[in-house]
Amino acid sequence: MNSPFPHPAAPLLPRRRLLSATGALGLGALLTACGDDTKTDGDAAAPGKGWSFKDDRGRTAKADRTPRRIVAYIGSAAALHDFGIEVTGVFGPTKLKNGEPDVQAGSVDVDKVTVIGNAWGEFNVEKYASLQPDLLITNMNIPPALWYVPEESANKIEALAPTIGILSAKTSLLTAVGRYAELAASLGADLKAKNVTDAKARFEAASEELRRAAKAKPGLKVMAVAARQDLCGVGAPDDFADLRYYKQLGVEFVEPAEPAAGGFYEDLSWENIGRYGADLILVDKRTSNLQPVDLIKDKPTWRSLPAVRTEQVASWHNEAHFSHAGFIPPLEALTQAIQNAKRVR
Repeated sequence: MNSPFPHPAAPLLPRRRLLSATGALGLGALLTACGDDTKTDGDAAAPGKGWSFKDDRGRTAKADRTPRRIVAYIGSAAALHDFGIEVTGVFGPTKLKNGEPDVQAGSVDVDKVTVIGNAWGEFNVEKYASLQPDLLITNMNIPPALWYVPEESANKIEALAPTIGILSAKTSLLTAVGRYAELAASLGADLKAKNVTDAKARFEAASEELRRAAKAKPGLKVMAVAARQDLCGVGAPDDFADLRYYKQLGVEFVEPAEPAAGGFYEDLSWENIGRYGADLILVDKRTSNLQPVDLIKDKPTWRSLPAVRTEQVASWHNEAHFSHAGFIPPLEALTQAIQNAKRVR
């Protein structure tokens, strides 16, 4: 099972450097280069014909009818919600201690779903079974491991209902969004519904705005980090679907020289956090990570960074859910941060 803090605990596959489209591409060309994300050939099963969907492990989930009792990782549930599909149960960071929705819940009404696990390592198999699930859906960072499905109970979980894994790392953002759209369509979603088409139009407009903002700030270096008490991980942009997409739109990222064997991050001690010069720093906003207010208070070397001293620090919406609606806020926030930033190295 892969750990989220900030990179997998289990051994990783060798890091793959994937080629990115250049920032000089116009948005239309970029969307074409990354594939059509409105594929709908997985429409909901007609009565009596059964249902099936081939996931990103190459496995085909099958059922006699379109699944209705769906249990999903919270990010997957949020993506499906944006396309018009509701789930019965969720696992992963869903509620904060005060009962409010976790940042990863998106627009899911967390009081209307059954939570079978709210943190890393939590997955109540008995509670899952009691929901009589038709289908389980989650992301995959490192196939074939299912994100937030505990390795020690994976066999029991997979025996209860078909499972689907959607690749969410080291892949194109548009491909991941397209796969969730295709999956939602197979479950009965109408991808031509106004809220869905409006979200796609806003996503494309926000992408174009980011491309223009990045073009207007040549040489501006952005560094994405996930902060823990003992270490700070510097994100390798090609390994994250969102950062890779922003890079394709022209954002210039710090590229860590010595990422872990499986990629994703280079871990730096706090004494070495200044190894890479950055004009704008994006801090992973997941609740498992230290946030800027914590870092300012507790980490003197953080306070010394030029980007921090000039207040050029913004949130990294790591694990934003893979829908057009889900990525509008991160795109708009990054655009604003770049527009407001200047070179300080």
